[in-house]
Amino acid sequence: MTPAQEAAHGQESYDVRLDWGPTGGAAVSRGADVAVVVDVLSFTTTLGIAVAQGTRVYPFPWKDERAAAFAAEQDAVLAVGRFEAAGLADPPPSLSPAQLLTSAPVDRLVLPSPNGSTICAALADAVPTVVGASLRNRSAVARWLAPRLADGAVVAFVPAGERWPDGSLRPGLEDLWGAGAVLAALDLAGLRVSPEAGHAAASYGTVAGDLAAALDACASGRELAEVGYAADVVAAAAVDADAVVPVFTGDGFVAG
Repeated sequence: MTPAQEAAHGQESYDVRLDWGPTGGAAVSRGADVAVVVDVLSFTTTLGIAVAQGTRVYPFPWKDERAAAFAAEQDAVLAVGRFEAAGLADPPPSLSPAQLLTSAPVDRLVLPSPNGSTICAALADAVPTVVGASLRNRSAVARWLAPRLADGAVVAFVPAGERWPDGSLRPGLEDLWGAGAVLAALDLAGLRVSPEAGHAAASYGTVAGDLAAALDACASGRELAEVGYAADVVAAAAVDADAVVPVFTGDGFVAG
């Protein structure tokens, strides 16, 4: 890729940027001050709930055999997948936001996921500040971002998306709406906003009046409901239920 192509795909002429998944996120985060990762179903939703409960959360790549060793090093509980938790009498925390809302909080949690957590782990060394955003904390994230944007920070939004069975990226509307929800809560006047970021805000505007129904009806929402996790979709649709901003530090995500 030529330098001109890198600049174009990195949206380097904009203060507020947006692109999808690990590759798009790496592109738009070059030179950014803040990366806002959005994985509504479910990593950043679960992350926000955990941090609101006082848990320090460590992102980690999905299905990595080193996860258990890493959790032991951090003196942390290793979260499990939804389906693993469902088969246990006393399950540890999992990626399920509904389950986390009803379980006893832990002090330290390693939370792997195939999309949002993997992206956060990848960006942690590349961007000065990484935060987790969802529909549940969209106003809190916007309030946190506003003074930084006013001071000239460059912010890159990274909707995580999902994966097709072959491993390729499947953009998920829920993550576009999650990013758009934060953007819609910001005063962007006077800022250079990329068309990609502007589109996310406009897309959220089309569903904001009946967000729960839209989340139920989108492909990711239907997928979860069909395998018995409709409660996770309900938890994710609770706009502004959480007032914390998970900010990545050298020692996991904490409340910013």
